Amino acid sequence: MDAAHIKLLQRMPVFGAVNDETLRFILEGSTTLTVPEGEEFFREGDPAEAFYVLESGRVEVLRDYEGGDFLLTELGPGDCFGEMALIECRNRNATVRAAEDCAALRVPLEVLQGLTERDLEQFALIQMNLAREMSRRLRDAAQQLFEAKVAAKEFGGDYRWYLA
Repeated sequence: MDAAHIKLLQRMPVFGAVNDETLRFILEGSTTLTVPEGEEFFREGDPAEAFYVLESGRVEVLRDYEGGDFLLTELGPGDCFGEMALIECRNRNATVRAAEDCAALRVPLEVLQGLTERDLEQFALIQMNLAREMSRRLRDAAQQLFEAKVAAKEFGGDYRWYLA
């Protein structure tokens, strides 16, 4: 494994404070995907088999709305996606599409499960990092909803226009 690749991963929030040995284990069981602009990593409703850490490029997170794609957010290098479905043991909640050419580390569920047997403390650290990321996103979503409701109050109570 390339030491530079390990250092790159350690700068990403999901792998913050994870040791080199654990990152080598994760890299050995994972693959790096290149996804061209416009192509999808996965679709809303797909089964969850892995999560992804974006190494380069930008992705759009989309939900189906009235037969079209509704942009929820964009993510960039260092961000992870697909983790919610793994944690919940449910199908994908959104579609993730490359907004530009991307490279991402695909970390299969089996690798995380293997880490529980290999080093439970490092597994717990990664889970805590994932929880922090999901908490940050939830806080951002709550702020957006709050702002929409405040704006709606000022414009007669309907805040759906704000979310468009």
